[in-house]
Amino acid sequence: MGTRMTEISSLVGLLRLVSPALPIGAFAYSRGLEQAVTRGWVRDEASAERWIIGLLQHSLCNLDGSLLVRIERALAAHDVPDAMRWIAISRASRESRELLLEDEQTGRALLKLLADLDVPHAAGLLATHSFSLVAGFAVAGRHHGIAIADLLAGLFYAACESQTGAAVRLVPLGQTSGQRILSSALCAIPACVEHALGVADDDIGSLMPALALGSAWHETQYSRLFRS
Repeated sequence: MGTRMTEISSLVGLLRLVSPALPIGAFAYSRGLEQAVTRGWVRDEASAERWIIGLLQHSLCNLDGSLLVRIERALAAHDVPDAMRWIAISRASRESRELLLEDEQTGRALLKLLADLDVPHAAGLLATHSFSLVAGFAVAGRHHGIAIADLLAGLFYAACESQTGAAVRLVPLGQTSGQRILSSALCAIPACVEHALGVADDDIGSLMPALALGSAWHETQYSRLFRS
């Protein structure tokens, strides 16, 4: 019974971490999707699904997920300098000013929340200005005893849900279309988790040129709903 209660506690911690109610401001960002809609790259359910699943497989999986694994392992070994090194790589890997600010601002908000809740490591990373969303996930995952595979799945699902919500508002799409996109994401996430766990250090990175271009162009977009 004790083991089962521990598993439930970890699950509840994960649910809290991926909840849209988590006050880190993720709803304010579209991660380049707004510019993709403006340019007609994303114009219906099918193209929105391609964009979101593409983001999952070619950016989140190989970059954010792989970095989350390494930061979590560094924290588990109480090696804060190594965690900070991977956080620095996370920041350096953002391909536009907006993508960096999104990661920085949501990461800062999550770490501040965790520090206010007296979660270990959060205050220390805040003090070093090592802001990254994956760092916040790693800190929360360690605190709640969330298995790394589950933590990865949560990170990927939260990002896909946020992107889907943005697509429903921007294209616009119906809620059923949004749920079909999320169904496709649910099918893709297990393979992405497996991939993120096995990426070699030299292979970490994002390969989604349209995301980089769209995000850069979004910085000067005249009328917009989202901050990225």
